[in-house]
Amino acid sequence: MLNILIVEDDPMVAQINQQFIKKIDDQTSVDIASNVKEAIKHIENKEIDLLLLDIYMPEENGLTFLKYVREQGYKIDAILITAATDIEEIQTAFRYGAVDYLIKPFDFERFQQSLLRYKKGLTFFNKTSSINQTDIDAEFLNKEIVDRDSELKLPKGVTEATLQVIIDKMKYFEENEFSTDDISKRVNISRVSVRKYLKFLTDIEVLEESLNYGIGRPINFYKIKKDNLQYLKGYIEL
Repeated sequence: MLNILIVEDDPMVAQINQQFIKKIDDQTSVDIASNVKEAIKHIENKEIDLLLLDIYMPEENGLTFLKYVREQGYKIDAILITAATDIEEIQTAFRYGAVDYLIKPFDFERFQQSLLRYKKGLTFFNKTSSINQTDIDAEFLNKEIVDRDSELKLPKGVTEATLQVIIDKMKYFEENEFSTDDISKRVNISRVSVRKYLKFLTDIEVLEESLNYGIGRPINFYKIKKDNLQYLKGYIEL
């Protein structure tokens, strides 16, 4: 059973995160600390596997606590869940061993992806006493890079031909973000269908997804992760 400690000063946010965790796995043990002092008491008295940690809190901040956890030698992982977007703070979090960084506001799917990836990593390290380079590459590149002769199955409703067309249109945006509508207009395919392809590309981490909270309904925007285009190998010809 996974033991998670949520360190968050906003009770409503802490409650939502707890509900998200239970929705993913209701067997997970979840505790909540509203500040660093409470968090220290928790880790002193209970074995914690993972921290869901905010940065901006009264008195001491989350990075100070994460540094303390490392200095004291606790074998506890951390996912930062915070509104902090300063590059220095993000880099500091990863230097202190954060396994992921979620910027508020985020959606459930991104939260789920982060937690499931963490649990997969635990399984990976616990399954054997030794591993080889292929195993490490497959785990830490997040996708198994297949041989040219290998073929991977596309999800139901996703065809190779249409996927190729959508990818070709996406490349026009280069480093810029684009929406479902942007692609739909260029390929003359319904937004519902395009969304299915963009979800698939997001799931295999070829696309990075973000939510824009402008006027009216939030809009999903996407950006190509150029370094991850190799993950398409086995689905289509690159």
